[in-house]
Amino acid sequence: MAVEPNTAAELVRQIFDLQRAVRCVAVANARGTDTGVALQGVLRFVGEKESRATHLAARLGVSAPVLSRHIAELEDLGLVHRRPDPEDGRAQLVALTNAGRVKLLEIEEHRTATLQGYLREWSQQDAAETAKVLRNLAESLRESARAMAAGPITTSSTL
Repeated sequence: MAVEPNTAAELVRQIFDLQRAVRCVAVANARGTDTGVALQGVLRFVGEKESRATHLAARLGVSAPVLSRHIAELEDLGLVHRRPDPEDGRAQLVALTNAGRVKLLEIEEHRTATLQGYLREWSQQDAAETAKVLRNLAESLRESARAMAAGPITTSSTL
């Protein structure tokens, strides 16, 4: 059963409204910190696992030069380090330092506490259901994006 056009259009509007609201909250929470919203996003992805910069750029949806500037800033702050990729000496792997792990934990704890405050009128069930729906939506969008990036599926018939 397909989603109706009106429902899809309303979902698009709500997603954009949610993006703006999250951005406003993130910017407000990042004021006065040494890492802005963009650097915090990079820090989060680097914190998942040591990765090539090109892989991080693709996941973040930014160009390699933009990511390189962010990584340089985080490196200057002592939050990440780079090393040559042992499988390809031309590439670099980026990982968190101990200070980066501490900083990422602080950021995530602060964001969690902030969101708890904003959602104090919500029930645990509503919050858990929303998390599940958002997780499913994100996964559907990621899968669709991967399918589009892979190109059309061609079938060949053999006689």
